[in-house]
Amino acid sequence: MKIAIWLYLFLFVAFFDLHAQYPILTPFAISLGAAPSFIGLMMGIYSFTHLPGNLLAGIGVDRYGSRIFILGSLFGAGLILLFQAHVTNPWQLLVLRSISGFVLAFLSPACMSLLARLAQDHITQGKLMAGNGLVHTLASVVSPAAGALLVAKIGFSQAFSVLGWVLIAVAAIAVFAIHDRPAAVTDSQEAITLPENAPIQQMPWRFFILPLAISCSQGILFFELPLMKEALESIMKAGVFFSVISLGALLTLSLLFLNRFSPYVRTWIGSLSLAISFFVIAIPTPFPLIVLLFVVGMSKGIIFPAMSSYLIELSGGTRYGQMFSTMSIASSIGYFFGPLLAGNLRTFVSPYFIAFFILMTALVILPAHHRTRTQLTPTLHE
Repeated sequence: MKIAIWLYLFLFVAFFDLHAQYPILTPFAISLGAAPSFIGLMMGIYSFTHLPGNLLAGIGVDRYGSRIFILGSLFGAGLILLFQAHVTNPWQLLVLRSISGFVLAFLSPACMSLLARLAQDHITQGKLMAGNGLVHTLASVVSPAAGALLVAKIGFSQAFSVLGWVLIAVAAIAVFAIHDRPAAVTDSQEAITLPENAPIQQMPWRFFILPLAISCSQGILFFELPLMKEALESIMKAGVFFSVISLGALLTLSLLFLNRFSPYVRTWIGSLSLAISFFVIAIPTPFPLIVLLFVVGMSKGIIFPAMSSYLIELSGGTRYGQMFSTMSIASSIGYFFGPLLAGNLRTFVSPYFIAFFILMTALVILPAHHRTRTQLTPTLHE
């Protein structure tokens, strides 16, 4: 489990660095003269360029392992941030964000695949996925406010430079700390193998509608939140709003007993709660925005580890790289269309209504619990 601890540590730094940009990218683009529709395109193109990277990651991770892709993503993302510190117009920012989208497309499937291969059984896999979500959330609790504070103190250019050098330093250290595991191995030399005649299960592809819908709703949220009346009062307040979302996710991720429940049930309940939260935000209510954002975060804390565990169940414990890559592709498509929809339709309808409708549609399509899943069984590693 030493590899998992190192991986969590570097993921924490990487996620901290990346989430620190959420509240400052929109104000930075506005300072360069970008219109809201252009900002939506900029945020969407970042996810669109994820697609070729996700496709390559699905093949590459299974063939070459996760390590090279994790290191390459961290170093490349840091280098791009150094260039981003010197942009002078929105089009330069658009180009760099599109390149960044491709580079970082390898990080998530590589990390998730490595974590999945470290596990002995489905229970351990669930715990490792929850740990990934917990690390992700811990980093995102303080990073948006920290990013906003950093810009307030030293400006956009210097802030991007600092974040870039941090990622490059993490990549350099990770060279010596992260190593691949071809299969899950424990100190007692036990490993996971499939039963000798276990069939490879047919993946219900409609499952991937859900990560597409969730990422689309998140893209809408990331676009719309900095432009809301309360957030426009100050860049620090926008950072606080993003941190509140992460605090809500941290709460539910800390409830470890939730891992005992079916991943399907957790995925369904969390998605329904997220959809209702967006609906309530879109209509006049007596609830403060900060409370609603906390509930959004709680819903995300339930969904993401559960959805990863559910994907592992449906896949039958095989082809981790391809499965997580496909999920990343679906998420990239959602993150591409979310900001575009919000940027072009916000004058006609609340983007949060769009998020609600998309999530509810995905819940109707979500495949029910797989009754004939292949069980992973521990065997003695020769």
